[in-house]
Amino acid sequence: MADLRHPALKRSLLNRRALLAGPALLPFLGEAGCAATPSAAPRAQETRITETRSVWRDAARARDIPVLIRAPAGTEPAPAVIVSHGLGGTREGLAYLGRALAEGGYLAIHLQHIGSDDSLWRGGTDRMIGLAAGAMNVQAALDRLLDVKFALDNLPRPADPARLAVAGHSFGAWTVQHMLGERLPGGDRGLGLPDPRLKAGVALSPIPAVGLPPRLAYGGYAAPLLHVTGTEDHGYIEGIRAPARRVPFEQSSNPGGLAVLQGAMHASFADEAEAGGRYADATYHARAAALSVTFLDAVLRADAAAAALLRAGARGLLGPGDEFVVRGL
Repeated sequence: MADLRHPALKRSLLNRRALLAGPALLPFLGEAGCAATPSAAPRAQETRITETRSVWRDAARARDIPVLIRAPAGTEPAPAVIVSHGLGGTREGLAYLGRALAEGGYLAIHLQHIGSDDSLWRGGTDRMIGLAAGAMNVQAALDRLLDVKFALDNLPRPADPARLAVAGHSFGAWTVQHMLGERLPGGDRGLGLPDPRLKAGVALSPIPAVGLPPRLAYGGYAAPLLHVTGTEDHGYIEGIRAPARRVPFEQSSNPGGLAVLQGAMHASFADEAEAGGRYADATYHARAAALSVTFLDAVLRADAAAAALLRAGARGLLGPGDEFVVRGL
């Protein structure tokens, strides 16, 4: 575990506090040392799922976007979910969620956000210093939002443009929240958020707003949003405690749900095999994936049975001590 008293780390954090929106980005680091090391190779998948890796080019920004697409069988238009990894991760992250989505008939489009991906720590850079710098990099945060915009503008087949959602963990949850209308300090820089093409979102380890009162921060939410966290989902670098991750749901009014999984930590949703330990622990993956797919079925597919299941407390999808609250479905 990294020493949070590391003098260079302290200087890196302090020197960047003046950056616009910087304090809001610190929680992406989550638990000390939680920066995910992505899996070196994809796990085996069901034969009915196909995986395609490519690099998209956003010529307007002279920017590459590595992409992993997990697709269900068939050629019929499918609801699509853009998946956003956490700080220090890659397109290989959140594999359990992508597989569950594809198995459920969704097109899962995993984006890799260069500048807040594994480039922060690969090549011998001090991992914590690199991650701290990435967390405070305002341009990298804006690039994430623009990456999602680019994906929405260039949807692959068989994505159904009328049934689109976005999902992510930690920094990816921040991306989800802002794409669905959470306000950026200082304005949205012409991004036109929330993006009306997105009809739903899933935020794993939601990021509480910093620098804006809840009424302003979350007042732009309109599309249904599922928040998934854990009782131990703490972020130690800035002292973010797990209960604070409930705030984006509790202080907003759009339709959605809040799941709090008993004992789940920040790393519990990461699915990062190389990191080992709690970052590779699959204990909570099935629950997080089942809640996500059921929620998206209720919203994107207007599945009455899925909506009823959620309204009934998500019975059968939770474990002992888990909590689930639903609103407006």
